[in-house]
Amino acid sequence: MKKVLLFTALAAALTAGLAQAGEKLVVAATPVPHAEILELIKPALAKEGVDLEIKVFTDYVQPNVQVDQKRLDANYFQTLPYLESFNKGKGTNLVTVIGVHVEPFGGYSKKVKSLSELKDGATIAIPNEGSNSGRALILLQKAGLIELKDPTNAVSTPKDIAKNPHNFKFKELESAMLPRVLDQVDLDMINTNYALEAGLNPATDALIIEGADSPYVNFLVARPDNKDSPAIQKLAKALTSPEVKAFIAEKYKGAVLPAF
Repeated sequence: MKKVLLFTALAAALTAGLAQAGEKLVVAATPVPHAEILELIKPALAKEGVDLEIKVFTDYVQPNVQVDQKRLDANYFQTLPYLESFNKGKGTNLVTVIGVHVEPFGGYSKKVKSLSELKDGATIAIPNEGSNSGRALILLQKAGLIELKDPTNAVSTPKDIAKNPHNFKFKELESAMLPRVLDQVDLDMINTNYALEAGLNPATDALIIEGADSPYVNFLVARPDNKDSPAIQKLAKALTSPEVKAFIAEKYKGAVLPAF
């Protein structure tokens, strides 16, 4: 009887220890490539005692709002300029944990085959979020299509254009909406994650695209109170593993580039 009780006690203690060792992480991500990369590392994290639950979003606002409200533990979808702009505008205090990859931002068209074919008065669609708007406009300046008052201003908007010699018209839309107007505008400046979702290949379809030196790294983001937790740090390590680097190279073939 004593042996049975001892065995039962040891089993209970072991079960309790395992339960305590395991931890659930709920992480927000946009579908491509972020959620796909997170799905890749779920088995490795499970072996580390982390149960990863992925919440897929198609917008850039709720993932930050819900992490700030502690409804989610972290998110993985955004660049530092976007995060800084969001924190400033919404009064949040979210922080970066680690940079994972770069998605070279590009311009696409179904009406012209090169930028030189754009006519005066052509319509260019750009994101309406501060940092993404600035990113699109900076890329257009590098292509010689416009001149900005301050080419280093990461949150430039059309109001910050100093010279627009071809009188281009700018259509500002939420980033997720941009692929839907590709047939309606002359040039469409689309974030790579949304371009991939729409079946576009940035490496071959973009008329203009950022280089590998793009400063717009996509980060794992959390809160000051949990960014250094063991589970978040295990997630950060898994996201920057050799397996993820190989997956990015094979899966996205230059449309997404490792930042580690």
